[in-house]
Amino acid sequence: MSSETAATFSRDLSDDDSRLFARISWKFIPFIMLCYLFAYIDRVNVSFAKMSMAKDLQFSDSVYGFGASIFFIGYFFLEVPSNLILDRVGARLWLSRIMISWGAISCATLFVQGETSFYILRFLLGVAEAGFFPGIIYFLTIWYPSKLRGRIMAALICAIPISGLIGGPVSGWLLDALHQVGGLTGWQWLFLVEGFPSILLGIACFFVLRDTPEQAEWLSPADRMRLRQIKAEEFPEVPGHSFRHALTSPSLWKLTFVYFSLGAGFLGIAFWMPTLLKEAGAGSNTSIGLLSAIPHLFSIVVIMAAGWSSDRFRERRLHLVVPILMGALGIVLAVKSGGDLHRVLVGLTLGVAGISTAVATFWTLPGLVLGPQALAGGLALINSALALGGFAAPFAIGWLRDHVVDGGSVALYSLAGILVLGAAMVLTFRSGAVNR
Repeated sequence: MSSETAATFSRDLSDDDSRLFARISWKFIPFIMLCYLFAYIDRVNVSFAKMSMAKDLQFSDSVYGFGASIFFIGYFFLEVPSNLILDRVGARLWLSRIMISWGAISCATLFVQGETSFYILRFLLGVAEAGFFPGIIYFLTIWYPSKLRGRIMAALICAIPISGLIGGPVSGWLLDALHQVGGLTGWQWLFLVEGFPSILLGIACFFVLRDTPEQAEWLSPADRMRLRQIKAEEFPEVPGHSFRHALTSPSLWKLTFVYFSLGAGFLGIAFWMPTLLKEAGAGSNTSIGLLSAIPHLFSIVVIMAAGWSSDRFRERRLHLVVPILMGALGIVLAVKSGGDLHRVLVGLTLGVAGISTAVATFWTLPGLVLGPQALAGGLALINSALALGGFAAPFAIGWLRDHVVDGGSVALYSLAGILVLGAAMVLTFRSGAVNR
């Protein structure tokens, strides 16, 4: 790209471009947020089901921790293949398939009768959901330039705290209010009620999304031409190369480690937060659900503020490092709370808000340091690191709680340490490479 073109592209969007991307956002972003909201609910609602499911089926913390974690084994092995298929068949068809599959399996979890069926269905849920999030990221890189992705990613990642804000209280209420209705336990109703909407959204996905601007019948020829021009201006900033070549890139592996640390920290908290609140004296399932919404409510504010600031100042490194350290601090405060409910809640709030914000900022980086030909596979590989962190953290917490004195504290301190290492890795990126 010439210096003149780069200078032109780096300026704020013109009024026409702003209106164009506003139209695109209204078409896609609310729907994508809704899909991701249910993806996250169906992934972690087992953390609420555990409060009565473990008693009914006589699950130990180790059994629950392994069942929660085995989701990520299926997710890990199918992540890259799933996204390479998406690159061939298009996001609209493949994301639709993913959502219908995971919704059906989530509903089927109501039939769990013991450890084996629990493990099998959690594994299959991971297989079904593999490729969804990096597929969404890939879709957004097709439609949006890097200068907008901080805000777009902030909006998308807000689906996580929104899911907690809604899903926590709803899950707690379902456990208490529908127990033994129609002969089903509360946790069985939870999986059925929260899984079925994903099937409907999967069907709708095929009709809402468009793989490329050329397929969008609601865009004028001039709009399509402008989007092609923006894409042509931006992609030369990073030399194109194959996914195989990307595997030799230190940047890809550094991104992968950072995301592993975020996955371990966030999912370690997510799968055990209801249990930690219950042990701190939160009371009924409904009360636990309501209290669990507080960290997510605070997260929405922090994520949106950081996303705006990151795009406004074109700064990514510190907007990633500071939230990661905030998350680590929150985990430490929760451990050192002495079992006091208010202190536990403050620590969890800082932890969830910090790591959620870091995840939103993180996903602005791959599009800046990976070439377009390597992007689909690279995104999938990076997101696979989430699967490794998501497997290791919940399982380790459960095992340590069962087998080591004060093992829960040991596990949480370890998560905080991993987050600090992730923050240090972010600082190894040159500011000029990522602050765009």
